[in-house]
Amino acid sequence: MGHLLSKNGYRLKKRTRKLHHRKKKKRNCFLQLPCMLCFIVHSNSSGLEDDSDHLEAGVNGSGCRHNSITGISVPGVGGVGIGASAASKLAERYATLASPEDCSKFLLSPRELAIWEGQGRSLLSAVPAKLIPPPALFRSAGVSVTVPIPVPVPVSGLTSDHTEMVCKRKCSEVQRCTPCKQPRCSFSAPDGGLENGGVAGGGGEAASNSETGHCHLPLCPLPSSSASSSSSASSSSSSPADGCCGLGLHADLPHSSDSSPCCLHQYDDSQTRSSDAADHLSINHLPSSILLKVLSHLTVKERCLCASLVCKYWRDLCLDFQFWKQIDLSGLQQVNDDLLVKIASRRQNVTEINISDCRGVHDHGVSSLASHCPGLQKYTAYRCKQLGDSSITALAKYCPLLVKVHVGNQDKLTDEALKKLGEHCSELRDIHLGQCYGISDDGLVALARGCRKLQRLYLQENKMVTDQSVQAVAENCPELQFVGFMGCPVTSQGVIHLTALRNLSVLDLRHISELNNETVMEVVRKCRNLSSLNLCLNWSINDRCVEIIAKEGRSLKELYLVSCKITDHALIAIGQYSSTIETVDAGWCKDITDQGATQIAQSSKSLRYLGLMRCDKVNEETVERLVVQYPQIVFSTVMQDCKRTLERAYQMGWSPNTSNTS
Repeated sequence: MGHLLSKNGYRLKKRTRKLHHRKKKKRNCFLQLPCMLCFIVHSNSSGLEDDSDHLEAGVNGSGCRHNSITGISVPGVGGVGIGASAASKLAERYATLASPEDCSKFLLSPRELAIWEGQGRSLLSAVPAKLIPPPALFRSAGVSVTVPIPVPVPVSGLTSDHTEMVCKRKCSEVQRCTPCKQPRCSFSAPDGGLENGGVAGGGGEAASNSETGHCHLPLCPLPSSSASSSSSASSSSSSPADGCCGLGLHADLPHSSDSSPCCLHQYDDSQTRSSDAADHLSINHLPSSILLKVLSHLTVKERCLCASLVCKYWRDLCLDFQFWKQIDLSGLQQVNDDLLVKIASRRQNVTEINISDCRGVHDHGVSSLASHCPGLQKYTAYRCKQLGDSSITALAKYCPLLVKVHVGNQDKLTDEALKKLGEHCSELRDIHLGQCYGISDDGLVALARGCRKLQRLYLQENKMVTDQSVQAVAENCPELQFVGFMGCPVTSQGVIHLTALRNLSVLDLRHISELNNETVMEVVRKCRNLSSLNLCLNWSINDRCVEIIAKEGRSLKELYLVSCKITDHALIAIGQYSSTIETVDAGWCKDITDQGATQIAQSSKSLRYLGLMRCDKVNEETVERLVVQYPQIVFSTVMQDCKRTLERAYQMGWSPNTSNTS
């Protein structure tokens, strides 16, 4: 590293021509010696100027002189030959130096430089080992320079004691270079010079020595636009080693923290920056509101068993209160009372819960949930046959804000539960009691009197519900919009009370044993907002009733007549008189023929669906022709439904080959 402190010099030929005409010669480093000696040689002192007269005796005009004493050729500088005696004298004087300060004042003349060039290998053995200090000597001199430890390489004529101290630089022209405060990489540019202030021809110093295996790394330039542009311009013509990223790091580089090249730090920094950039591209850097919106599309099972296990941040997001306001646990057999208790104790803001088909939930779990969630509004528990009155009673007691209760197919439910709902839940608007065979008119009457805001009431095959319940509902719940009494033992005398419901829009009268045409026609006339009427499985409904429905149903859009006693005249009347009906289902009506199907398709402007399932008198060829002729209408037959199902399967990737192999 002494080369860093050496003076600028001229080329060898210029110095050779001007050496005889100048009293003070330029001093250049031609030594293949330890860097410390180079530092000593080029220190600013003139201690040996007087010895130059003794050295001129053996000078001739040739560039090289053969020494008869030693038998070696001593190279000259500017035509000066050096004798072995002068070299020995110089070595003796150098050996007397006892401190680094004395060495720093030791200055060689140009003739003495030639001695070091020719006889340096033999003189080196006379240098005291204590005068070759560690790199700390450079720091004591006030210069912060990192000195790489050279690799030992055997050289002929060199003593083994100082082999590791040999400087492997071969350059004959060393330019002045200001030491940097910290290591920085600089690499040869395409023109042979060094980037960031380098000198042309200096690329040889920056490159590794192929003969000795020692690598001298240059200093790294600071990041700049010019450097980046030059490196990008030379990337196509230069090898990868020309750039910092393409630097070949040899195995003989020092591994200590003081002598490691800065490219390694630069490489680590680039890796850190790339990892930081990757972190910025992570989904976790999105705002929490967006992540919550993404996670809201997952089911409770997916959030609990998948998303919440990704990381702690996602676990906290999955526990956000908005995900636990509406809890859908339907069909999960792992759900039991303990889980409901935990949910209730941690999430007291639950507003909706669905435990349909959860066989492990009992009245205790539902009661605990109700006691901890007073804001519960919607409760759904289809096909939970193990639940009884205790669960509904607890809900009615602790959750007065209930607006929806769907408890279909619960055999243990009785009138006591309905009475509690009517007593405490005045805000109830939607109740489903299908196939709850334990309830009767007593419970429904109490419910209707207490829940006067009821809008939806659905009963199915409740064998103990009669006309008394229908009358109580019609008189006490004027806001009813959806009413269903499928399979209940009600008659036309009870159904006629529904005409008082001016807001009625959906009426399900399927399978009413004693329902006559006059009652139906009266309901259609009085309920002007009726949009859907289901009369399936009623053999009493005939063509005349359908004609009145088509004429009087000004808001009617759906008419279901499956297994009714109708013919083509009913379909023709719908197409002729109704301008609002969009859906007509006449399946299993044996008297429907091609004529009725064709004329309703031709005359109706609003028809979008025509159900002809198992209408055996309708030919499939006629339906195929109607499908082509009226593409806006969906015709439902056995063959057409099979074709649509097969088409959807093909669109989803199904093929007959895959089904056969599976």
